[in-house]
Amino acid sequence: MAQGSRQIQIQTQAQQQIQTLSPQQILVVKLLELPAIELEDRVRAELLENPALEEGKDDASSDEYSDTSDADSNAEDGGDTDYDSLSDYLNEDDIPDYKLQENNRSKGEQAEEIPFSDATSFYETLKEQLGERNLTEHQRELAEYLIGSLDDDGLLRKSLESISDELAIYAGIEATTEELEEVLKIIQDFDPAGLGARDLQECLLIQIRRKIEQQHFTPNPLLYIEEAIIAECYEEFTRKHWDKIQQKLELEEEAFQQAIKEICKLNPRPGASLGEAIGKNLQQIVPDFIVDTYDDGTINLSLNNRNVPELRMSRDFTEMVEEHTKNKANQSKESKEAMMFLKQKMDAAQGFIDAVKQRQNTLMTTMQAIIDLQRPFFLDGDESLLRPMILKDVAERTGLDISTISRVSNSKYVQTNYGIYPLKFFFNDGYVTEDGEEMSVREIRKILKECIDNENKKKPYTDDELTEILKEKGYPIARRTVAKYRQQLNIPVARLRK
Repeated sequence: MAQGSRQIQIQTQAQQQIQTLSPQQILVVKLLELPAIELEDRVRAELLENPALEEGKDDASSDEYSDTSDADSNAEDGGDTDYDSLSDYLNEDDIPDYKLQENNRSKGEQAEEIPFSDATSFYETLKEQLGERNLTEHQRELAEYLIGSLDDDGLLRKSLESISDELAIYAGIEATTEELEEVLKIIQDFDPAGLGARDLQECLLIQIRRKIEQQHFTPNPLLYIEEAIIAECYEEFTRKHWDKIQQKLELEEEAFQQAIKEICKLNPRPGASLGEAIGKNLQQIVPDFIVDTYDDGTINLSLNNRNVPELRMSRDFTEMVEEHTKNKANQSKESKEAMMFLKQKMDAAQGFIDAVKQRQNTLMTTMQAIIDLQRPFFLDGDESLLRPMILKDVAERTGLDISTISRVSNSKYVQTNYGIYPLKFFFNDGYVTEDGEEMSVREIRKILKECIDNENKKKPYTDDELTEILKEKGYPIARRTVAKYRQQLNIPVARLRK
């Protein structure tokens, strides 16, 4: 009988450095991302969930707890060390009230109410469609993150590789690009068709293929011509090289013209149309910051947290801990378990208070840096006074990480004397000329748009002509830069503007 082969397993050791976040860091990050209206909901949910946390100002005297704390501090070592750590919460002579509560009311307590529309947002509508799908918990987490990564027009311009990295670093979720691709296909099946596309070509193809799938008994051959034009001749389509498309696909003139006419009816911005249909653009904003500018040049910054409850440790809980610590020498197993439960809840309560406080400090530090960097705008409200500023500039000024600045600026708004602005409004790239002069890209784009708006539509300016016009106006930038800014403004090339 032949002897079977044997497999040998070899064990090896390898060192690998990975980045992990503690539960407290994850809590801080999540709170940092929340805008003002969602923070209020989050705080109230925590008040309901954790009995060691309560709402209201701290009016109780700390004297009643000091004797117990002193007795504990003079006790002999030898008990359960978990009990000894509770003196951190009970010794209120050492921990003043401002450490145990959050003063998160703004000075403008009498300010007029800022209304908030109950219109359904673009992202809420997509999440409602997500709730109708049968997904695993992991798939649902990925889908929600992908939905949050969509631009306002409904397209996904981040690469799946970068989204995978973001999930691992910021959310502690491991996801391969294949898993993200699978979930993205589900989102692309949402209404309206075209959502979740990664470029215009994919957006148009999704819409055409959706129509093909919805055909019943009589297939429409025109749809297959549309699909072929976008799938195989997209470059020629964008350049309006109709003859090349007809020759390549061997199409008759009438069918070709009908197909082009139908393609032009497709929606290149499915997310924008959804927003208009559900009133997204009418949704009113609750600002996170209030900036008041006075005639003497003083700028006052405050957080708009007047609806967020103040937080403190529950006095009922501290009294319960006091009773347990008095008799900790003769604790039963049940009493010790109860004590551990109390400690866990108090740890969680103190951690939440600290996270809210850290959120406030981070927000105020970041917004103050933005005000300092863009002070001329806050004084006069003139958009042309905005200087070039990127996330790195604010990070260097505050000493915070760039990812932190990004999270603060991503979904926050500021109310000024000149209106309400998203924090993203104050960030714009800079362009440095050969003479070393720094110009705001926002200003250059504004001038470029004005030139195109005022052009002769029968003979629109080419990028070369726009370059010369901008040079005459004092903006000496290259033609390829003009083309880039034109694309950022979603303005097509000259031949498509006729």
